[in-house]
Amino acid sequence: MVDVPAYFDEVDGGFLPTGFAASQWSSAQVVGPALCGLMARELERAHATDGFVPVRLTVDMFSAARFEHTTTPMVRVRDGKRIRVADVTVVQGGKVAARASAVLLQPSEQPPGGLWQREFEPSPPALDIAPPSPLPQIPLFNSDGNPNQWSSVPTEHENATRKRTWQNPIRVIAGEELSPFTRAAVVGEATSMMTNWGDAGIGFINTDMTLALSRMPEGYEIGVQADSHFSERGMAVGVATLFDRRGSFGSAMVTSVSNAARQISSAQLDAVMIARS
Repeated sequence: MVDVPAYFDEVDGGFLPTGFAASQWSSAQVVGPALCGLMARELERAHATDGFVPVRLTVDMFSAARFEHTTTPMVRVRDGKRIRVADVTVVQGGKVAARASAVLLQPSEQPPGGLWQREFEPSPPALDIAPPSPLPQIPLFNSDGNPNQWSSVPTEHENATRKRTWQNPIRVIAGEELSPFTRAAVVGEATSMMTNWGDAGIGFINTDMTLALSRMPEGYEIGVQADSHFSERGMAVGVATLFDRRGSFGSAMVTSVSNAARQISSAQLDAVMIARS
């Protein structure tokens, strides 16, 4: 039996972060994808019922989550025939470390008529470079500065051009397969890295993430391609497109704050990739 890494263990009616949940900003802090995945998982399990499908997840990460026992109380804010809204919080030691809200809709028929679509869609790496696997894989990276190279070596893309990644992430809960929605939440948090990664590494840390999906991802891998980065006076906004081998299926947006004192270099990211391998 393969021991698949995960961000959390279920313990005493809640969750306990594992060593895989450590952030690159601080080893005492839980990484963003772990929090996004946990809250997406909880919201989906409790509220994606009766035919409702999650289409939007907004996560606010306003306090550092630590390696402590974690609970996730929830509330259903609205329960209509076509629209359902629910909230969840991450609570540690009686204090809220993060929160999220989800919008869930009832699928229906498409309206008539044509709509504008972007001319160029992001492309996944070739199958011989990234063969599908049910097990987590080391993330792959690509950039317009090195467009013919997909690799797990971040320094090969240490430039100021558009970035993209292709990921099959680790589990959120030990022993539990990722649902497509939770998988999208975990990988979608890479929007911060893709939109804030420049030729001197990463100097912005995101305080939130909003994920919007037109459909659930298909397969084990998800791609994230940067669409825009705007920043001034230490505040940044980044938007990315999420895609799989079928095509694009959603967007993610993050707002970020300067963390230049703890700038993450591409060489540091190389070391992380080597350790994961």
